[in-house]
This record gives sequence, C-alpha cells and structure tokens, in this order.
Amino acid sequence: QVQLVQSGGGLVQPGGSLTLFCEASGFTSDYYEIGWFHQAPGKDREGIAYISHSDGDTYYNDSVKGRFTVSKDNAKNMVYLQMNNLKPEDTGVYFCAGGAAFATSEDEFDYWGQGTQVTVSS
Repeated sequence: QVQLVQSGGGLVQPGGSLTLFCEASGFTSDYYEIGWFHQAPGKDREGIAYISHSDGDTYYNDSVKGRFTVSKDNAKNMVYLQMNNLKPEDTGVYFCAGGAAFATSEDEFDYWGQGTQVTVSS
C-alpha cells in the first residue's frame, strides 16, 4: 500500500535553512503528485509546494516562492523540501501528501505523511 514517511525538521533561527524528507512508496502509477502542506499553530493546513512524479513540474504558493524548493529522486522514492531564509511564520507542522496528477487542494490528496515539526525562532 502507499506509504509516506517523513523525516527532517527541527528548530532553526530566522534566516536559516532546513530540509524535509518524504519517502513515498507503493504508488502503482507514475502519474501522481506529491504536495507539501504547512499547518501553522491554530490555523488550517495550507498547500505550499507541489511536484509531479512523472515529469518533475513544480508549483509553489506565493508565500514560499523563491525560498523553498521541492525536488525528487525517483530512484530513491524520495521527495525533498529545501527551505531557505526561514521566517518565524514558517513555524508549524509540515506534511507531505500523495494525490492524483495535478492535485493541489487538500481534499485531492489521499495519502499523508505523519507530519514533522519546524520551529523558526531565535
């Protein structure tokens, strides 16, 4: 079955960098999307970055564009979220999720990682 296992995260100072990892396995088709979602304390989960497994096309929410980069290594079943120039408002729980091709909204993603905490604070 499909499994998404996350790692990475932690505490970082403003302006710092972190990388999040998502091992995605069990997909039976090459045509799926991996999304990264951010849930800030007390707020709804929000999609911030997406990557197509088949062709590597990426899409970013304006809040992270230019600071975050999503990438993948198909041979390792890994998807990465490189986060640079982190801000206190980036604090929260980050989830990777798997959905059908071109999925962007939360309800289009059927499979979810366990979430990982990122705290940006001095």
